[in-house]
Order: sequence, then C-alpha cells, then structure tokens
Amino acid sequence: MSAIPLVDLRAQYHHLKAEIDAAIAAVLERGQFVLGPEVDAFESEMAAYCGTRHAIGVASGTDALELALRACGIGPGDEVITTALSFFATVEAIVAVGARPTFVDVEPATYTLNPAEVAAHITPKTKALIPVHLYGHPCAMDQLLPFATAHRLKLIEDCAQAIGAEWNNKRVGGFADAGCLSFYPTKNLAGYGDGGMVVTNDDAIAERIRLLRVHGSRRRYTHEVIGMNSRLDELQAAILRVKLRHLEEWTAARRRHAERYTRSFAAAAQQMTLPRERPGYRHVYHLYAVRLARRDQVQERLAKRKIETQICYPSTLPAQPALQPWGISARCPVAESVTNDLLALPMYPELTPSLIDEVVQAVLEGMRSR
Repeated sequence: MSAIPLVDLRAQYHHLKAEIDAAIAAVLERGQFVLGPEVDAFESEMAAYCGTRHAIGVASGTDALELALRACGIGPGDEVITTALSFFATVEAIVAVGARPTFVDVEPATYTLNPAEVAAHITPKTKALIPVHLYGHPCAMDQLLPFATAHRLKLIEDCAQAIGAEWNNKRVGGFADAGCLSFYPTKNLAGYGDGGMVVTNDDAIAERIRLLRVHGSRRRYTHEVIGMNSRLDELQAAILRVKLRHLEEWTAARRRHAERYTRSFAAAAQQMTLPRERPGYRHVYHLYAVRLARRDQVQERLAKRKIETQICYPSTLPAQPALQPWGISARCPVAESVTNDLLALPMYPELTPSLIDEVVQAVLEGMRSR
C-alpha cells in the first residue's frame, strides 16, 4: 500500500468498524439477502437525501444508467448526447440499449459537458442527454435543463462521482427525468462491492425500473417484459445506510482538504490549473484533479515517494477502441487536452493536513525538477 494512497478504504472502515460489523451481522442473522428491509429503508433514506420521490437500488452505477435509459424509452435508432470525458460506463450504457452516442466537448473550467456546444449536435434522432457531474462538480444545469425541455429530450444525470453535489441549493439527481448513482468502493458514498441507484421524481419511470430490475416481473414466474437481474443486495444496503449518516461530514472534510490544496498551490497557480467551483454550485471533490505540465514526470516522482495518483482519464470516450467498429468518433479538443495533463491527487475524508502538505511538496518538487 502507498504511504499516501489515492483513497484509503481501510481508514474509513476502522473508523466505523463497530457500526458496520453490527449492520452486517444483523443481515446475516435475519437471513434475507435480496430486496429486503435494508434495501427498502436505504431507498427511502436516499430519496430523502437527494430530494426525490423515488430511489431504486440496482446492482451497479452502470446498470443504473442502462435502466434509466430503458425506462425513458431510449433504444435502437435513437441518439444520445453526452460528454467526451467520462468513465466508459456512460457510453457503454447508451450502446447497450441500442442507441448511438454523440459526443460533446467539455468546459475548460470544470471539465463537464459544455452546454454551448450541445445545440450543434442535435438531430431529428436525438432523444436524450446525459450530462456527467465529473469529479464531483455539477454540470451547468442552469443551461442544460431549459435546453432539454425546449428540445423535448429525456435528461439523465450521471451522478456516479457527485453524490451530494448541488446547484442552487438542490442536490444533483433530482433535476432530470432520472439521476444515476454508483456505490463502487472508491465513491464518496461507497459499498464493499458493486451497487447503484436510480433516483427520480417520475412515478412511471420509477415503476418501470422496479419492473426491469427483477427480470421484468411483478409476480414470481410471471414476466411482463424482458428485464435484467440488477438488484442492490441487503448487505450492501445495510453498509450504505451506516455510511449515509456520515456522508455530509465526509463531504465537509473533502471540501476542507480541497481548500488546503488550493491555498498551498497558490504560489504555483500560473504553472498549473486547479479545480474551480462555479458560483451557486457545490463541489463534493470526489477527486482533486490538477492540470500541469510534465504530468507524467510529476506522477513518477510522486510514485517514488509512495504517493498514489491517478490519470482520469488517459483518453477521451470517442477514442476508445470498442467504439471504432460503429464508426463512432468525434474531435473534442478540450477533452483531448485534459487527458494529456490532468492528474488526480489523494483525496479522502481521513486525509490529514500533514499528508496534504507532503503531497503538495512532492508535486512542487516534481514540477521544478528536469
């Protein structure tokens, strides 16, 4: 393990060990492991947290995106506009339902979908828009919401990295037709395995996802549609219920860490690009990602000091080999530039000021070295 990991999963577990162990033991004693009382309770608590009428637990964040698309009626022949910079699951879900992705470049300040460029990509086949709240900063929802309404597009928020992020004092996930969450172990609200959720204010979408996640069945052995097996299990729900009680405390810690990073890098601000928070928005800092020259050299120097970093992401989505057989490509110069020089530094609630200072010193030394 690195001296300073990118994310310290063990530190969080040891902090909550008694609560988590008790929650797991209660599920084991109860003996119900799929769609039981823990999932029911967690769904209610998450709906309240996100400010939505419904929250439906599913097996992963990827499944959440696919199920949301299917529930919104997106399928073969449709086009879905999304960002060129995200994890592959965003585009994977679009292709999985038979639709075709259309890629739009990102904003230089936040690396999220650039609303100024969306209109140029609309065609008669465009049926949906998936903005990704990347690295913990919300997309420009003040512009994307009216655009989607005006063009009658289904709007699905990819909130996998941004649980608790806000615009206009409202949390992401509740603006669109559906919001998709991931509980992968490295996320801000993380399980000990895969897990995901769709949140929505639309009763019909919620009902459809509940049907689709259990093989298209409301009654056992009666299958109304072709669905899938995508259920959040009881053990993960129990763990996540414990963690949800601490999420706002952890978010506050992440924001403090980000402030310390930013203050410490102030003297080198002309040589690197630091994360920004747009006025009226709340960044939850899933990642603290900086852009800097000689990125690979700096990363190598940090690795020698056992400081873990990550390149998120080393290529744009249009450049992924899996999409080439479909002829799906796009030139997105800002996103392409970001892939060349962006580096994510250690970020987790249990970071200490001294550890942050050590990371900063190592980055600055790496920037100065030749």
